[in-house]
Amino acid sequence: MTRLWTQLALCLSFFVLFTGCSNSEGEVVVVYTSVDEVFAEPICKQFEQDTGIKVKLVPDTEETKSTGLVAKLIEEKDRPRADVFWSGDPVRAAILKAKGVSAAYKSPAAEGLPPEYSDPAGHWISFSARARVIIYNKNLVSDEEKPTSIHDLADPRFKGKACLANPLFGTTSMHAAALFQVLGDENAKKYFDSLVKNDVKILSSNGHVRREVANGVFAIGLTDTDDVHVAMEDGKPVGFVYPDADGIGTLVIPNAAVLIARGPNPENGKKFIDYLLRAETEAALARGEAAQMPLRGNVTLPEGFPFKKVTDLKAMKVQYGALADKQEAITKSFLREWVDENQ
Repeated sequence: MTRLWTQLALCLSFFVLFTGCSNSEGEVVVVYTSVDEVFAEPICKQFEQDTGIKVKLVPDTEETKSTGLVAKLIEEKDRPRADVFWSGDPVRAAILKAKGVSAAYKSPAAEGLPPEYSDPAGHWISFSARARVIIYNKNLVSDEEKPTSIHDLADPRFKGKACLANPLFGTTSMHAAALFQVLGDENAKKYFDSLVKNDVKILSSNGHVRREVANGVFAIGLTDTDDVHVAMEDGKPVGFVYPDADGIGTLVIPNAAVLIARGPNPENGKKFIDYLLRAETEAALARGEAAQMPLRGNVTLPEGFPFKKVTDLKAMKVQYGALADKQEAITKSFLREWVDENQ
């Protein structure tokens, strides 16, 4: 009997040792992401192949959309489960910094990335981007009449023919906050009031804007470059412009890599961030379905790539770290009332 118990104890010891190693820091990294899984997963798979580190990817699925991954990360602050947050924009990253959820990390792989899109203290580092653009239906808008500014949504020639997504949500909310920051509160309010006077329609999402313009329900609309790319890939008669090239510029929305403070696998978290920030990853995201725009100027673009590199744009000068506070303030006050009155 004693010998049997000794054998069982040895087996249990080997089992504990084995299972402990399978979850060791050298083999796993936990990544939360607000980026669509179809875009994030190929990068994670390639990281696994190149490094041997398993990625546990937690996307913003139906199970988390009620609270959002940012709320989940804040809730887990004292006992973090994630190592990295791959954000689709810097605003979420700024919120995590303000809540003490993120850790500073100055990645050596960030060399060549424009610093103005990242946190100076290293709490988030930005890479490949989307941009806010005006999509238009080529069957309804000639080249001579195509819009060049966000103010064209309020132009009488597009009265009742323009649309945008609900500014309480998504990148339209970020765009609204950027306009309040760049134009000032009074001028931004005047802009939104001018949209009402021109019967601009508020739709549910950027994808809704893309579909309605592509199908000719509206002539023009504000959306993101990835939505434009979907319409173009579907063969829809659409064009697009980078708005305000002669004025305030186009809003650039970069991805942001965030190291979570006290995460379970901090060194692997750093390795994953280093991987995201490589020029090769920017090139891969440009080739992907979202056709994301590299922040670096020296990344080779795929043949037929429809968008510019960010370095070739006149980008809106935005203080990304301050957008979260501005977005929260206007969402609770002016924008809430504006949507309630005009939707």
